[in-house]
Amino acid sequence: MPRAGLSPERVVSEAELLIDEVGFEQLTLAAVAARLTVRLPSLYKHVESLGALRSQLAVRATRELADVIIRATAGRSRGDAVRALAGEYRRWALEHPGRYAATVRAPDPSNAEAVAAADAAVRAVLAVLDGYGLAGDDLIDATRSLRASLHGYLALEAAGGFGLPQSIEVSFGRHVENLVAALETAAGKAARR
Repeated sequence: MPRAGLSPERVVSEAELLIDEVGFEQLTLAAVAARLTVRLPSLYKHVESLGALRSQLAVRATRELADVIIRATAGRSRGDAVRALAGEYRRWALEHPGRYAATVRAPDPSNAEAVAAADAAVRAVLAVLDGYGLAGDDLIDATRSLRASLHGYLALEAAGGFGLPQSIEVSFGRHVENLVAALETAAGKAARR
């Protein structure tokens, strides 16, 4: 008989908190069971496997990140939207490092829920970039460049890679302004074609 108060939702919610503390790749079912103060076999009544739990966490985190982007950029366009996206993306990723790590990998194409979550996140970014008039490969390249640039900055920041005394906040602001300038350049080139 399942333990009172324990449910698949509670297992995933506790695992979500745990990955922000220990890291997505460090998640184990034993750690989740310990956090819930149950024996490991009891956990299997609520979650199929570690892989299934990680997949659920990735879906939830990706949906959450998409919502963060949508809320941050609503009613904004071009540079203003990119700045808002970058700032909230960074804030969320630094506050939720395990959840952020769960969003990095492309979804398994056979997992419809994961594909839908990833699609929502991509559509949120595409909506931001829509104001630049980019299409086709130009739009995909801009999306990938934006994501790679923000991820690289965040990975270095989270790992303590910025040891110089200058303000990380100021550097991030300048980094984002460089992204905005690059997008403006790309938009100009696309308009001249």
